[in-house]
Amino acid sequence: MSGVDDDVKEACALCGRRVARLTKHHVRPRQYGGTDTENLCSGCHRQVHAFYTNRTLARELATLEDLRNDPEIQRYLQWARRQSDRHIPVRRSRRRR
Repeated sequence: MSGVDDDVKEACALCGRRVARLTKHHVRPRQYGGTDTENLCSGCHRQVHAFYTNRTLARELATLEDLRNDPEIQRYLQWARRQSDRHIPVRRSRRRR
């Protein structure tokens, strides 16, 4: 039991898991002029940045829909959606782009 009421938990915009705390992810990285943010769980947020450089995020994956359609993220999301509200380990991509 997490100790946090499910009514208080919010859903991650990427994986949809209901978690106690979300982080702000700049959909287009700030260094490339991004101002819009989405609420992501820490696992998804860390995994996105482990898979992709800010340059790739700005050029190729500048929306949540683009991220959801990316094959690497899709494989990660299939696994992450089955996890409870706990720390999710992040794996580095050998082909970080």
